[in-house]
Amino acid sequence: MRVVVFGASGSIGRFLLPQLREAGDAFTAVSRQPRDDDAGAWIRGMLPDGVPALPEVDAVVCLGPLDHFVAWLERATLAGTPRIVAMSSMSAESKREAPLDAERALAARLRDAEARLAATCERRGLHWTVLRATLIYGDGRDRSLTPLAQRAMRWRVFPLPAGRGLRQPVHAQDLAAAVFAALHVENAPDRVLEAGGGERLSAHQMFARVRAGLPRWTLPLPVPRLALRLAARLSPRVRGAVARLDEDLVADNRELERRLGVKPRDFRP
Repeated sequence: MRVVVFGASGSIGRFLLPQLREAGDAFTAVSRQPRDDDAGAWIRGMLPDGVPALPEVDAVVCLGPLDHFVAWLERATLAGTPRIVAMSSMSAESKREAPLDAERALAARLRDAEARLAATCERRGLHWTVLRATLIYGDGRDRSLTPLAQRAMRWRVFPLPAGRGLRQPVHAQDLAAAVFAALHVENAPDRVLEAGGGERLSAHQMFARVRAGLPRWTLPLPVPRLALRLAARLSPRVRGAVARLDEDLVADNRELERRLGVKPRDFRP
């Protein structure tokens, strides 16, 4: 298979490219910072307006911003009818009623991009799959759990906020496996599939497990609800995160497992 991959230098791409290489697939990776790779070609490009002409391929994968990808796809001239596989986020639903305008706007932007991708593919006769991921971890480049862990190791104190809402972190390698399956499984669905980790646990348990996996000892510091509410009132920047501590941010993996044969691992950071 010949595959073009946007966002290949990110967390999911780190695991997807070796899978493509092992399967004998030829890939062309589009990135702002190209690199040498014996198994594939890297070209410089940026979504949505800085993408050079692409070779004829069997599939196009987007691991980067979905709205920018769709803006390019709507105008792109593609040879043949490549399959489209793109990453989205469960934030499309979980932040629909968020207290912050910016978070509600993000949710709306994701849902709009998903709908536009489906409409564009239907108009062009392209098969497509979109994967909505929960919280991604696994290679130390996420912007949520890793910064928290780094600060805790630096200060030797790990805050443990009270939170009853369920979480379902998903490993980047499992998402790469889902993308790979969407490319290769016969009759992969033309639809949005939810993709979460293999385990649901409370927000408090998730933070405690991150702490337990650190290479250095840190002092656990429980953060009571009163302190969280005060922080949310004083700092609009944390208001959304605090509001979601008691909300369930999970995915339904049944279709992911049934249609793509992918069963993500439990949370072991």
